[in-house]
Amino acid sequence: MRYRILPVTPFEQNCTLLWCERTAQAVVVDPGGEVGRILAAIRDQGVTVTKILLTHGHIDHVGGAAELAERLGVGVLGPHPDDAFLLDALPEQARMFGFPTVMPFRPGQWLDQGERVMVGESVLEVIHCPGHTPGHIVFYDREGGLAQVGDVLFKGSIGRTDFPRGKHQALLESIRTRLFPLGDAVRFIPGHGPMSSFGAERRSNPFVGEGRP
Repeated sequence: MRYRILPVTPFEQNCTLLWCERTAQAVVVDPGGEVGRILAAIRDQGVTVTKILLTHGHIDHVGGAAELAERLGVGVLGPHPDDAFLLDALPEQARMFGFPTVMPFRPGQWLDQGERVMVGESVLEVIHCPGHTPGHIVFYDREGGLAQVGDVLFKGSIGRTDFPRGKHQALLESIRTRLFPLGDAVRFIPGHGPMSSFGAERRSNPFVGEGRP
């Protein structure tokens, strides 16, 4: 699959446009805001968005999802239902972090471990990776060796677990047992900051790298 990363909102959240090269059908992952910029990028790439995907329920990742879905006439899939409480609390999240008001919403379809999302002729596998939030999921393009990991893992760091229902040990286990086994060569797009690979993080990440307890 091809991709284009669009950092949006003051949090510089990596909203990503992913598309199947063979069909030019696309998805938008984590449209946190700046819907006009996202629509412009879709037009520039000449792709057809068929759905919106969410990794988890934090406002910098979902703040523009409902508006974008309405303007494109497509559905929203994800995250895992354990993040429903975060989508219900979007007005409070907006006030807390200084975002424009966002009303609560529910996706057309929740996603769980082992499910698959079709993007044209390409497949994204759903991996449930709790810890940063209880319902966080990762989207994995096995054919292309690419993962969209949201706020689970970053280049040189890991996601925060001091938000409501975050669990540090669960996050470490998600990374070590569900992401690293996918292979060192897998590249990943994090929710913020530059890309990296699972191999690079397995070897040197100070939180989950080799030699860490």
